[in-house]
Amino acid sequence: MRLTTALTVMAVAICCVTAGGRAAGADAPKIAVVNLQTVLETSIAGKAAQNELKTQRDKLEADLKQKGNDLQELEKRLQREAMVMSKETREDKEREFRIKASDLQALQKKYRGDLQDLERRLMGQLQKDISDLVGEIGKKEGYVLIVSNIGVLYSQPAMDITNRLIQDLNAKSGKKSSP
Repeated sequence: MRLTTALTVMAVAICCVTAGGRAAGADAPKIAVVNLQTVLETSIAGKAAQNELKTQRDKLEADLKQKGNDLQELEKRLQREAMVMSKETREDKEREFRIKASDLQALQKKYRGDLQDLERRLMGQLQKDISDLVGEIGKKEGYVLIVSNIGVLYSQPAMDITNRLIQDLNAKSGKKSSP
């Protein structure tokens, strides 16, 4: 949902791409529509960003799961051995458990923040690339307005330049990965 919101904000920022005014004799201004969700889901750069986020999320979730299992094991051991421990030892073990539980919560919060930062960085770069390409397409082909299809109730299919944008973005992504 955050991705859609970010892409919508980007679309609003780029919706007024002009070609330096209408040419004399032009009948109507050229307007185009872009489906940013499709760009995100099908472009090489969008898939790479989503894959990197998923990989990092899976890694962090696995780490948290392992630490959670360790904490549960410590709690079970504490409950089993509580009756045979001295009061002082039991209190030390309970304190250790509380500290580790608190550390786990802090780590969860840190990981959430790390993922949000990664998402912002990746989506920011993708938005910049898309914005640059939309500007190039708009200027090159004489569009007065290019908008995201979010909030558009109707547009003719001929106005949709999503596939063109995806092709250009893929070509740009291909150039970046080549030495």
